[in-house]
Amino acid sequence: MPVLLSEASRVEVRSMTTLALPVVLAEMGWFTMSLVDTVMVGPLGPAAIGAVGTGSILFMTLMVFGFGTLLALDTFVSQSFGAGRIDECHRWLFAGVQLAALLSVLLMGASVAGLALLPAVGFHPELMGELASYMTHLVWSGPPLLAYVVFRRYLQAMNLVRPIMVALVAANVMNAFVNWVLIFGNMGVPAMGVAGAAYATVASRVVLAVSLLGIILYNERDTPSGLHDVPFRWEGSRVWRLFQLGWPAAMQITLEVGVFAAASALAARIGPLASAANQVVLNIAGFIFMIPYGIGSAAAVRVGQAVGRRDAPGVRRAGWAALGLASVVMSLAAVLFVTAPAALIGVYSTDATVIKVGIVLLFICSVFQLFDGLQTVATGALRGLGDTRTPMILNLFGHWAIGLPIGYVLCFNCGWGVAGLWAGLSVGLILIGGLLLMVWHVKSRATVFVEEWR
Repeated sequence: MPVLLSEASRVEVRSMTTLALPVVLAEMGWFTMSLVDTVMVGPLGPAAIGAVGTGSILFMTLMVFGFGTLLALDTFVSQSFGAGRIDECHRWLFAGVQLAALLSVLLMGASVAGLALLPAVGFHPELMGELASYMTHLVWSGPPLLAYVVFRRYLQAMNLVRPIMVALVAANVMNAFVNWVLIFGNMGVPAMGVAGAAYATVASRVVLAVSLLGIILYNERDTPSGLHDVPFRWEGSRVWRLFQLGWPAAMQITLEVGVFAAASALAARIGPLASAANQVVLNIAGFIFMIPYGIGSAAAVRVGQAVGRRDAPGVRRAGWAALGLASVVMSLAAVLFVTAPAALIGVYSTDATVIKVGIVLLFICSVFQLFDGLQTVATGALRGLGDTRTPMILNLFGHWAIGLPIGYVLCFNCGWGVAGLWAGLSVGLILIGGLLLMVWHVKSRATVFVEEWR
C-alpha cells in the first residue's frame, strides 16, 4: 500500500478499519472459547492440555467443511447488499439456513464415525483417554455452530458487526464460568475434568446461535423490507449455488486446518510434553491469526459490496487496504513472538520443558507471520470477487505437497522433533502467501462485471 494515499484510499482504509475492528474482535472472541478451555484444564496436567487442544482442532477439521461452505454467504449477501437488493439478502439467508441443516446431518454422522476410529490413530496412551472423553461431548456443538455461522455471515455482509461482538463477549463469559463450575466441580457440581470443558463449549455455542437469531429478528422487526418480504421456502437451485461456491472455500480451510491437525497428531505421537508445547504455541499463533482472518472477512464484504455496485477501483482499494492492515499487524506479531516468548507460553504452562520447546516453536512462527496474514486476507478478498477455487488449489499444493512432507522428514528423519514439523509448515505458508498475493493483484486488475452476477 503506497505511503502517500489518495483521498479515496484514505476513506477506504477508514471504512475497512471500522468494519474490520469489530469483526477481528468477534473472531478473537470465537477463538477464545477453545483457548479458555485449554488454559482452564492446564492444572490437570500436560495430557489434559494436549487432549483439549488436539480434540478442538480435530473437531474443527471436520466441522470446518460446513463452516467453510457457508462462507459463500459473504459473496452473495454482500454483493446483493451492494446492489441495494435487500430481498436477495433475505433469500440468501434462508438458503444458508437450509444448507446448514443438511450439513449438520452429514457432519454429525461423520463425527460419530470419527470417534469410533480414534483408537486406530496411534495417540500416546496418556492422551487417548482424555481425548476420547473431550470429543465425545464436543461433537454436539456442531449444529449450533453451523447456525451461528449462517447468522453471522448474514449480519456481517450487511455491515452489522457490533452485535456479533457483543454476543461473543457474553458467550465467552458464560463459557469461562461454566468451565470453572464443571471442570473442577465448583458450586456443588461433580468435577468432570476435560468433559466439563466440552459441555461448556456446547452450551456457549447454543447461546451464540440463539443470540444472533434474536439480533436478526430484532433488527428486521420494523423495516419496510423485513424478513417477511420473501417466503421461507425451499429453493434447491439457490442452495446448490451456495454449495458450488462454498465447497472450494470449505476445502481451502479444511486443507489449512487439516495440516495443523495432522501436525498435532504427529506431535502427539512424540509424547505428552511435545504435544503440550505444540498445542500451546498453536493456541498462541491461532489467537493472533484471528486478526488477519477477521480482516480477510471484512475484505470479502468490502470487495463484494464494491462488486455489487459495479465499482472496479473500489474493488482494488478494498483489497489493498485490507492487505496493508494485515501486514502491519502480523509484522508486530512476529516481533512479539521473538521478544516475549516465555511470557506468552507461561500463560498456559509452567512446565520447564514445555516452555523451552515452545520458545523454539514461537521463533519459527515469527518467520511466517507476515505471509500467513497476506494469504488469509488475499483469500478473503478473492472470495469477495467470487473466486474460491484458487486458494483451495494453492493450499493443497503448499501445505500438503510441500509443507507437511518437509515437516515430517525434519521431525522424524532428521531428529528435529516438533520444531521440524513447524519448520516444514512455515515453508508451505510462505509459498502460499506469496502466490495468493500475486493472484489477487492480477485478478483485481482484471475485474469484469457481468449482468447476472446473482
